[in-house]
Amino acid sequence: MDEKKIKCPVCKKESAWKDNPFRPFCSERCRMIDLGKWAAEEYRIAGEKKVPLPGEGDEIK
Repeated sequence: MDEKKIKCPVCKKESAWKDNPFRPFCSERCRMIDLGKWAAEEYRIAGEKKVPLPGEGDEIK
């Protein structure tokens, strides 16, 4: 049976699904690039904007 191949969401390179510790990425490098994009807010999840309630978001001093 053929081994299942997937395309890395970062570099689009094909890699094996089975026994790949970085899946769905092809490597640790691509996994870290993706994590960095989330941290830099380059990715967003669609949804409605939340309107803060009075007093919400105030800093404790």
